[in-house]
Amino acid sequence: MTSRISENLVMECRKKLLIAKQDVLNRFRTAQRELAHTERGGDEADQSVAHIAEHSFLVTQERMRNQLVEIEMALARIEQGTFGVCEETEEMIETDRLLAIPWTRLSIEGAEMREAVGRRFAR
Repeated sequence: MTSRISENLVMECRKKLLIAKQDVLNRFRTAQRELAHTERGGDEADQSVAHIAEHSFLVTQERMRNQLVEIEMALARIEQGTFGVCEETEEMIETDRLLAIPWTRLSIEGAEMREAVGRRFAR
């Protein structure tokens, strides 16, 4: 399906995905080093600060892991030839959207549809 979007767009998005992947991995390493330097001992206040830092690390780690999975899935879609196709509408995703968020799986219309369904079932 990538034949409907230009190869230049696919290559630009692939480049952005690889840069984003490296950025996520670098941020993860930095967060690990910062957590390793957090004091474990001390009084109750020090232990509370260490606990909060560890919790913050775990939340951040989960977000980074999810973003990394999305990036890897987008790279796989490029290899499979399905990159740029909305999972919801099966239409092409807007070029500007792909350039802004190359790992996106939804067009604007598809995202609005999913959001509407989510709101309906959240009640």
